[in-house]
Amino acid sequence: MDDLEPTLLIIPVLGVLAPLVARGLSRWVRVPIVVFELLLGILVGPSVLGWAQPDAFLDVLAEFGLAMLFFVAGSEIEFAAFRGRTGGRASLGWLLSLAIGVGLAWIFVPGEEAVIIGIALCSTALGTILPILRDAGELKTPFGRAIGAIGAVGEFGPLVAISVFLGGRNPGISTIVLLVFALVAGLAIWVALRVPRGAMHRFVNSTLHTSGQFAIRVVLLILSGLIAVSVVLDLDILLGAFAAGIVWRLLMRDAAEPDRAAVESKVEAVAFGFLVPIFFIYTGVTFDLSALLAQPILFLFLPVVVVVLLLVRGLPSTLAAPEGSSRRDRASVALLGATALPIIVAVTAIGVDEGILSSAASALLVGAGMLSVLVFPLVAMSLRGERGALTAAPVEDDAA
Repeated sequence: MDDLEPTLLIIPVLGVLAPLVARGLSRWVRVPIVVFELLLGILVGPSVLGWAQPDAFLDVLAEFGLAMLFFVAGSEIEFAAFRGRTGGRASLGWLLSLAIGVGLAWIFVPGEEAVIIGIALCSTALGTILPILRDAGELKTPFGRAIGAIGAVGEFGPLVAISVFLGGRNPGISTIVLLVFALVAGLAIWVALRVPRGAMHRFVNSTLHTSGQFAIRVVLLILSGLIAVSVVLDLDILLGAFAAGIVWRLLMRDAAEPDRAAVESKVEAVAFGFLVPIFFIYTGVTFDLSALLAQPILFLFLPVVVVVLLLVRGLPSTLAAPEGSSRRDRASVALLGATALPIIVAVTAIGVDEGILSSAASALLVGAGMLSVLVFPLVAMSLRGERGALTAAPVEDDAA
């Protein structure tokens, strides 16, 4: 408890400080808030100042934060982006990333470690990218829809791969278990499509500004329910969180725009005002910087892994770039597709817990993920510059 008390104060302080620093620097350079949350967490953690320490209670809160990040990502998926060319090419790009990532890792470290590294390298941080696209007004453009499809596949695909290959079971049995989860999630989606949404939306509206807060309670019920199913089936909880976001989106799809916006604002307040910052700050606190510093050669490999991330995940992502994309737009697609962190944190944590991946290798991959979040979106949006013809173009190619 002695270690927990100062950490409980320090984390909220950093949570307030991070957006202030980001806003202060925004006149010169636009950096995602999560970068400052991570860096500040490292600064106060055991590797540097030692003001904050890892703790079981905060570890649970951080898990909830990661789950909430994936819930929001699932709830913001544009299903239209998966029709026709864009969805098919985004899926093909991810499969290529997985094959290249595992194959490349296998050359150096054959076995389960190669699978972990390959899954980490083929991920995309959709939850990190979406706020950037939203702030830039890109979500509804062909470019934004393509990135949304790439990011959705880049988060959901690795979750499936984790469940199949890293569950400690035979891949065949894992696939069967995954199909059982898919049936449960499909049942939840069927219920979401059949529930009398008119009556529910009226009740949601009547409790928006009361202590009832029915919408938020339903969100927590869906989230905890599908996470519980994941736990019972011994799957990663992020799979349940992602599916819960999809179910919630379907439940609210016919709600009046003001009501939907109000509910989304409340969900984002819980996610990005409370739980998600705890996850990123605590990730910084637990980041094993000393393991990298103890082996300087690994520290020097950081930029190499960042480049590998761009090659393994970024280049295949360009398959889903909108038709007529310029070279600058394709470069932006590659950079945003290669932006990764949450899945890297999750998959390397599994590897370390199961004794497959060393702490130093985990720190190297997480450090590369941090650099990707710091550098790639910044360069990508700079390349986009003023949104051109693609922004206003119709999205007809998606249905082709």
